[in-house]
Amino acid sequence: MDIPRIFNITESAHRIHNPFTPEKFDMLGEALRLEPGTRILDLGSGSGEMLCTWARDYGIRGTGIDLSPLFTRQAQCRATELGVSEQLSFIHGDAAGHVSDERVGVAACVGATWIGGGVAGTVGLLARSLASGGIILIGEPFWQHRPPSDEVARGCLAGAVSDFLELPALIASFDAIGYDVVEMVLADQNGWDRYEAAKWLTMRRWLDANPADPLAKEVRDMLSSEPKRYATYTREYLGWGVFALMAR
Repeated sequence: MDIPRIFNITESAHRIHNPFTPEKFDMLGEALRLEPGTRILDLGSGSGEMLCTWARDYGIRGTGIDLSPLFTRQAQCRATELGVSEQLSFIHGDAAGHVSDERVGVAACVGATWIGGGVAGTVGLLARSLASGGIILIGEPFWQHRPPSDEVARGCLAGAVSDFLELPALIASFDAIGYDVVEMVLADQNGWDRYEAAKWLTMRRWLDANPADPLAKEVRDMLSSEPKRYATYTREYLGWGVFALMAR
């Protein structure tokens, strides 16, 4: 059980697998007013940076579930590095359909809402693990401004313009399913650059070390095209944020 190998290659050096920076995660933790002992479930936890740094800085306890064994190992190593391994558990597994045995104060899916078939389905899944009065965190892309065509949307790695909403409509969609938006922290341009551009050096180093690998041609094609694609499309049109929700 693993994510497609190409993602394990391109993001193998990432601590954060989305356009957030460490400063943004710290801002989000402070905005949520996290208290020591708060239990957090993170579905699609990647390399565990959010849970690890919040365990260190705010004393939370938590569980992360991720489909990538590589990222799960990296999360476990990061927890050990920060001295918080006793507070956290990182599990290699399919987060789709996962429900915590113990109700949590914060249930999060930060950038992997495909696990619930979209935002509404993922909110519904997270709610099954949430204690009364708890907070759901959803990380989701949105259009900074609407692309003029599906072709431009595909340049942002979306299937069509309809795949994402503009920010006001995304916020309104949370209201429509019965949730108050109680906080939000949005990625900035530096975060996008760090998320995307860091892949390019990783790909080049991997190619130098693995010239005969069956995926070498695909990685070479990506390295040749991704900087221009990102600068032309994603950087211009796509936003991303984490939204804190509470049921009404």
